[in-house]
Amino acid sequence: MKIRRILATAVAVAVTTPAVMLSVTPAFADTKPDTKPAAQTPAKPTVKELEKAVAEAEKAYDAAVLAERTAYEAVEAAVSDTAPLTVAAKAARKAADDAAAAKTTADKAVTDAQAALDALTEDEDATAEDKAAAEKALADAKTAAATAATTATTAEAEYEAAAELATDAKVEAFKALNKARNATKEALAAKTAAEAALERAKKEEENQGGGDGDGDGGEGECIDEPGLTTVVKGLPSSVTAGTSTTFSVRVANGTGKDLDKVLTYASVHATDKSGAKDIAKYLKLTWSTAKSPKWQKVDGDLYIDAIGALKDGAQADIKLRLTVDAKTPAGQGLTFIAGDYFNKDGSCGLTQDAAVDEFDIKAAAGKPAPKPTPKPSTSTTAPAAGSGVTPQGSGSSVPATTTSSTLAATGSSDATTQLALASGAAVALGAGAMFLVRRRKAGADA
Repeated sequence: MKIRRILATAVAVAVTTPAVMLSVTPAFADTKPDTKPAAQTPAKPTVKELEKAVAEAEKAYDAAVLAERTAYEAVEAAVSDTAPLTVAAKAARKAADDAAAAKTTADKAVTDAQAALDALTEDEDATAEDKAAAEKALADAKTAAATAATTATTAEAEYEAAAELATDAKVEAFKALNKARNATKEALAAKTAAEAALERAKKEEENQGGGDGDGDGGEGECIDEPGLTTVVKGLPSSVTAGTSTTFSVRVANGTGKDLDKVLTYASVHATDKSGAKDIAKYLKLTWSTAKSPKWQKVDGDLYIDAIGALKDGAQADIKLRLTVDAKTPAGQGLTFIAGDYFNKDGSCGLTQDAAVDEFDIKAAAGKPAPKPTPKPSTSTTAPAAGSGVTPQGSGSSVPATTTSSTLAATGSSDATTQLALASGAAVALGAGAMFLVRRRKAGADA
């Protein structure tokens, strides 16, 4: 038996997500009262209002995809050998090299003139006119060498300035692309949430007055329960294809009340290094407990029914084993762990924050990782800010921006690969946008 989630609560989650508000709020504008207590659930929008919200979210997503494509093209232009700033930097480099060569020649002329003068000084037959001419030649050579040194120094400084401009342009282009990609993910998360709310509203409308007959004790509204927590321990920062890793999750009841039944939600997601290919099929989660030591699969709805009742102040540990197929390519992965509960009186709730842990995936030894092919991320999603999915546990951090200060000042210099990896780990979050929708929908429809 899974938790139910009535429409008003699902919409409340969507409305409190900033990314969703960007495209969904207009449809709710006329449905919310001017003032209401902070704990009050937002008014349930109609199907028509939700349809409008979905349309607005789709427009926002399409605009974000177009903006990302434009940003991608700007990066390709910035790293091109024919980019104006790159061409200017190449010209400045050649001028600096030519000036350096001229300085070397001038310095050699000074050395030769000094040697000629020294030879005349030791020659008893040398005339005063010969010595004067040699002295003048040396003075002229030194003057020319000083001028050449100044020219070389100036040319090198001009090159460094031109190279910095070219590098800065590339870095800014990568930053803009990363920002556009994040905007696309947020827009897709908003659209997904709006569509899920609309689908749920239609089902509620179809079943109005009929009841669902699941026998879980009534239409109690499920709440976000900060007192129910999940903490992941022992998940390493990287795993290797062909191996298994054991870690654990601790579910703790700090709600101030006994819970009749506690379920643990567990899922794993992964992409290759480019972030464009879903490789989750190569990863498998199994679980066991002290009472049930045999490894078991997570059920079809991604729930682990192993804890049962959990008294106030108590905690329970579940062992998890992540098995990575030997064929798995290099990439990034995420685990999502959360807890739900329901009581016999019909009340129910779920952890306010999911434990989100990231890890790198290394290809099996001797198997080179495929070179990623960059393209706009039009089919991946990420948890929107404020969605209740926040990192905790032992996971590593995800870079939010790319500042490629080490890019070469001239030419692309493998820039295509850097483009694909500009937000590589962040793209691994793509599967996460469906987390709340899938989890809550699974609970509602059970």
